[in-house]
Amino acid sequence: MGKKILIVDDATFMRMMIRDILVANGYEIAGEAENGIQAVSMFKRTAPDLVLMDITMPEMDGIRAVKEIMKADQTARIVMVSAMGQQAMVIQSIQSGALDFVVKPFQPDRVVDAIDKALAAAVRPGL
Repeated sequence: MGKKILIVDDATFMRMMIRDILVANGYEIAGEAENGIQAVSMFKRTAPDLVLMDITMPEMDGIRAVKEIMKADQTARIVMVSAMGQQAMVIQSIQSGALDFVVKPFQPDRVVDAIDKALAAAVRPGL
């Protein structure tokens, strides 16, 4: 069985594109959320191996969601999905606990590479 991934993006077509890439590469979909509030709730409920998190979303953005997820589980593995020009937000996400990022529009190989690296990353020091 493949690793379980939670997909978080407010755009339905982006979630569909990501889901297609993940399924084609042997990953299991733990669930899909369209905002940070849903993401935090679904993370706690499904305990995915990794979260692919958009930055800009309504209700709760990806940066706040990363912080909430990291409070719940310091070993959570999160890869951010960002649009061009969001470098400052990407840096803030990494400082909040995300392990990597993928820039939209993304190449399927880059998505899989970022996921594989994040899943292989050592658990954070001090835990």
